[in-house]
Amino acid sequence: MHTRLYRNGVLEKEGFPIEEVSDYVDDEANTVWFDLCSPTPEDLAAVGEELGLHELAVEDVLSDHQRPKVDIYQNHLFLTVYGVHFDDGRLDPVEVNAFVTKNALVTVRESDHFDIGEVLKRWDAGKRLAGHGVAFLLHGLLDYVVDEQFDLVQEFDNRVENLEDLLFEETPIDGRQLQRTMYDLRKNMASFRKITMPMREVVGVLLRRDQELIADPVMAPYYEDVYDHVVRVTEWTESLRDLLANMRETRLAQQGFRLNEIMKRVTSWAAIIAVPTAITGFYGMNVPYPGEGQPWGVWLSSALVAVVSVALYVVFKKKDWL
Repeated sequence: MHTRLYRNGVLEKEGFPIEEVSDYVDDEANTVWFDLCSPTPEDLAAVGEELGLHELAVEDVLSDHQRPKVDIYQNHLFLTVYGVHFDDGRLDPVEVNAFVTKNALVTVRESDHFDIGEVLKRWDAGKRLAGHGVAFLLHGLLDYVVDEQFDLVQEFDNRVENLEDLLFEETPIDGRQLQRTMYDLRKNMASFRKITMPMREVVGVLLRRDQELIADPVMAPYYEDVYDHVVRVTEWTESLRDLLANMRETRLAQQGFRLNEIMKRVTSWAAIIAVPTAITGFYGMNVPYPGEGQPWGVWLSSALVAVVSVALYVVFKKKDWL
């Protein structure tokens, strides 16, 4: 069972059944955490009744695709954030909800694709701050979520740089594959932006001094550090989004330039080919013409074809039309 009991800042017990939570939450010296993964409506209703959770908050857990947010109720907070997960190259965010009471934290995961074990490692690594109760536990959860998003935006940045290199390579590239890669990256970035942009507001609400549930002057700098990472992620995401748009426009400009080059060369060759067509057509008329029936007429037409064609080729080559 994903459960923990801290008493006066010391981890006393873990792995106990959720049914025992009610035995500990009444003691203000205790801080309790437990985790639910894909719970049933009945499970949520039981937890809500046990901790006095607002029915609207419980209803939000059952509703899919909630926007990252913080809702403030009389005796608890309700948070919705998203972990990052990839499924066959497609970003598939994992919704994580949290109920925050005075001395209890309840995490509700949409699926096990969100690794709650990594959050436990963060709590264990910072156990010297465990005496700050729920504020400490919630910070560990948000810190892991935001760091995951920060790592992902760095990966997106590397992919964008690789695309830039491919875009300006002199060697021929697979245009269809490049276009597909750019499309997939833009789609993932759009999904990523939806879950990162509201995080600025989420952490900002938690930093408010009038927020009594987790207001702790010692933990405030740690939340400010999370907020700083959130700001960096959102700004980085926006810059990458703009860069991808510029790359798309550059790609279209490259294709237009290449098409113009091809049309220029085709037109130039068509002009050269038109010369022998015009001259031989003139000599093929059924009317008397200079050199008719004479050998020099053949040589004259051949010479005209060769001289004019070479002259056009030289002129076009000099103008870089060929």
